[in-house]
Order: sequence, then structure tokens, then C-alpha cells
Amino acid sequence: MNENENRMGTEPIISLLFKLSVPSIISMAIQALYNVIDSIYIGNYDPKALTGLSIAFPIQMILIAIAVGTGIGTSSLISRELGRGNQRKASNAAEHVMLLSVIYGIILAILGALFARNIISIFTNNVEIIDYGTRYIRIILLGSAALFVPMISNNILRGEGNTLIPMISMLIGSLMNIVLDPFIIFGIGPFPEWGIEGAAIATVFSRFLSGIFIVLMIFKSDNEIKVNFKKFKFNFNIIKDVYKVGFPAMVMQFLASFMISGLNIIVGAYNETAIAALGIYFRLQSFVFMPVFGLNQGYMPIVGYNFGHNKPDRMKKTIKYGFIVSFVFTTLGFLLFQLFPTQLINLFVSNSNNNEELIEIGTKALKTISIAFPIIGPAIVGSTTFQAIGKGFPSLTLSFLRQIILLLPIAYILGKIGTLNTIWYSFPISELISSIILVFWLRKALNDTFEKMKTT
Repeated sequence: MNENENRMGTEPIISLLFKLSVPSIISMAIQALYNVIDSIYIGNYDPKALTGLSIAFPIQMILIAIAVGTGIGTSSLISRELGRGNQRKASNAAEHVMLLSVIYGIILAILGALFARNIISIFTNNVEIIDYGTRYIRIILLGSAALFVPMISNNILRGEGNTLIPMISMLIGSLMNIVLDPFIIFGIGPFPEWGIEGAAIATVFSRFLSGIFIVLMIFKSDNEIKVNFKKFKFNFNIIKDVYKVGFPAMVMQFLASFMISGLNIIVGAYNETAIAALGIYFRLQSFVFMPVFGLNQGYMPIVGYNFGHNKPDRMKKTIKYGFIVSFVFTTLGFLLFQLFPTQLINLFVSNSNNNEELIEIGTKALKTISIAFPIIGPAIVGSTTFQAIGKGFPSLTLSFLRQIILLLPIAYILGKIGTLNTIWYSFPISELISSIILVFWLRKALNDTFEKMKTT
């Protein structure tokens, strides 16, 4: 611990920042790659299937929200209990969330079996797209335990400081999915042609393999966490402690799902092909933003450590470098989307299909939405800075403001006074407004923080 503390408090900021961030950047890039390649295969199989996939995307994000929130709360609780020397309580927490993974999976499997079509029908009246979306999301929901188990269980090991095994687990799931997709979507070799169902089956199966791997690793005897269900005792306070930390993260993910659902409805009223274009954008943007989220994994503990150890100069340097590096990441994304939007959209379409409309809509969407990219990177880091100094409320408030209070109403109004292409400007407008508010709020919070640090 002393060696780690010395490193966090003395090592040059830039090298430390990248050492702590690179594993997370790699993990998140792998996840982004899977999301993009999955959609590329489906888009080349059938453009309408891609629209169905885009309609189902917000529902998948709800599953991810549950898993992410539970996982973050789990990691936080386990690390705190191990730090206090409460190994049995930490292990008991792991047992609780592993059972929760299965319970969530059963509940959502029942919902998927009974109500998949009803859920998809909320977002469109097009019978063909409803059919595609239903066929995909029903399989995802039926196999949702295969998503929950690895995503939540990875955080059990992260809670004891093991980041390598969770990264391998993600690699297994994502790479298997990428390899399996074309065979069962297009029916290559001995495999049947399952189309959009094939994409869902590949996702569930690859996550199932990932789950088997991580569970086997958890039951290894050399972990600090000793999972033993013979000693399991249900304790509601453990569930409560998990979600004290995990619920805000879950809410932020829910907001993203609600935002995408709302946008699908708004743009779908003008053109259902625009839903596919929007789905392509959200998958491509992950390549731009994931490096920043990975950067945050190294950035936040450095700021938090030096905040706790009353080192304002190192805090200021870390914040400065965090803003600069994130600006570079997202500005590169801005240049990519501005210079090659048509080429990016073409990745998702087949030459054998008539896709001029999707290419035209998607190109305009990418060029317009990406106008705000250079400021989004620093805004993400700014939001993380609040969390690093123990202020979680501003991050949640700003996320709600940007995605719900600003983006959806602005998109709706712009659509009414203009055209489909006008709607895309709601993204840069909402980002600019929320970023201005963030700058003033963060500046005040940091000034107050540094003043208090001077007196202690």
C-alpha cells in the first residue's frame, strides 16, 4: 500500500496517468469494437434488420445499466470491506451479487418470452421493423443472465484489485462474438443462416463463455474473495450497500437508454431509415468516447488520492493533463467524422442493397453531431472531477440536464421548425449549453476545494 501511495503521490503525472488508464482503454476499445462489428454484419445482411437492431439498442442499454450499477456498487463494497479486513463480509457480498445476476436473468427472460413484441412496438408502427427487433431482443432477454453474470462478476475481482482477469474475460466474450457473428448471420460453412437471430445468439453464447471463465476464476483458491454458498447468509444491508454506490451509476445509464429511445421516436416520425443512421452513430461514437472513459479510470484515483492527501498542485496538474488528453482524443474523432463520414456509413451497408438514403442521412448526421466532439472530451473529464473530489450530485445532474432536459426537447422543437437534418443540431447545442454550465460549476467547486486545502 505504501508503495502504491508513493507512486500516486510522487510519480510524474503523465506517465502515471497512462499507466493506470491503458488497460481500461484497451478493455473498452474491445467492447466498442464488438458493438460496431456486430452492427456492420447486420447492416450488410439487411438494412431493415439494422433498424430493428437500433430499435432494440435502448433495451439492451437497460440491461447494461443494471449490470453496470450493480457491478460498480459491488466493486466499491468489496474493496472497502477488504480494506477493513472483513474478508468474510466481502465474500458474502460477492455471493449476494452472483445470486442477483441469476435472479435478474430469470426475471428478464420471463419478460422477454412474454412481452418482447409489446416492448418493441412502443418505438415504431412498422410491422417489419417490429418483427426484426422482436426476434433480436427476445433472444437477448432470454439469455440476459449470460450478460449479467460476467459483467457483475468481473467487478468482484476488480474489488480485490485484479484487473487482468476481468480484461481477459471481456476479451473472450467480445472476440468470440466477433468470430462467430458472420458464420451464423450469413450461414457460412456448416452453420445455418440465422440472420438477426444469429447476431443475438452469438452475443448470448459468447457472453455465456465469458461468464463460465470468470466464475471459474472467482472460485480459484488463491483469491482474497472466498465464495462459498454453504456459508451464505442473506443480508439485506449488503444489497443496500451495493446500491448506495451503484444506483447513481445505474440511473446515468438509464438516462442514456431513455434518451436514445426518445430520439428513435423523434427521428422515426420523419424517416425510419434515420433510426438506423442514429444507431450507426451511437456505435461509432463509442470509439471516440471509450478512450476518454478509459482515461477516467486512471484520472479519477490520481485526483482523488492527491485530494485526500492535500496535494493541490498535483491535483491541478492532473486536471490540466486530463483535459488536454481528452481534448486530443475527441478532436481526433471530430476530424475522422468530418473527413470520412460517408466511408464510415458505408461500412454498415451492402453493395447489393439500395442504401443511398441511409448513406445520405447517416453522412449528414455524423458531420453535424460531431461538431461538438472537441468539447465533449473535457466535459466527460470535468464530470469525473466532481466524483473524484467526492461530489457525485453534479455529475448526475449534468447528465440528466444534457440528455433529458436539453437534448430531447431541442430535438423535438428543431424537428417541428425544420427538417430531419435540423434535428441533428440538437446534439451540439445541448452539449454546448451543458458544457458552459459545467465550466462555471466545476470552477467554483475547485476554487472552494483549493481554498479549504490551504487551511488544512
